[in-house]
Amino acid sequence: MNALATSSVPGVAPSVSTPSFSKNDISIATRAADQFTRLYYTAYDAKTRLVDLPSFYRPGSSISWNGTHKQGVDGIRELIVNMPPTHHDVKSFDCHPIPGGTSPPSLLLTVSGNVLHGHGPPSKDRGTVEGHARVFHQTFMLIPDQEATSHLAGEVGKYYIIADAFRFVG
Repeated sequence: MNALATSSVPGVAPSVSTPSFSKNDISIATRAADQFTRLYYTAYDAKTRLVDLPSFYRPGSSISWNGTHKQGVDGIRELIVNMPPTHHDVKSFDCHPIPGGTSPPSLLLTVSGNVLHGHGPPSKDRGTVEGHARVFHQTFMLIPDQEATSHLAGEVGKYYIIADAFRFVG
C-alpha cells in the first residue's frame, strides 16, 4: 500500500494521501536500476572487487550479508576479503522511487538470482558454499550521490548504497 496517513488536528482521523511520482521519476528508477545492477554485480564478480565494490558504499552505509552486519566502506572490505570468487546470475530486479522530494529520487531496489562461489566443482563439505549455486535475494536503498549526480537532462545520475540486505533463499 502506497498511502501515507496525515493529520494536523489532534483527535481527527488522518486523511490518506498517495505519494505521486512523475513519469520522469519512474523512468529514472528504471534506468538507474538497470545500470546499477549491471555495474554492481560486474564489480562484485571481478578479481578487483576488493577495490571496486567498496566504491558503491559510503562511511554511513550498512550491510547485512546473510545475518552478518557490517558498517561503512571498511566493513564492506572486511566482509569480502575472505570470500571466494563469485559469479552472479541476476534473474530479476524491481525498483521504486522512495517518496521524499529528492531529485533524482532515492530508490528501493530488489534483486534476485543465483550466485556461485568458488572456481571449481562443488565441495563435498556440506558446511561450505564453495562450488554450489545458491538462490539469493538482495535489497538496496540507493541515495543520489549529490557530488557525482549528472545534471544533464535525461541522464541517470550516480547513486550510492546506504543500506544493503543480502540473503540466501535457496
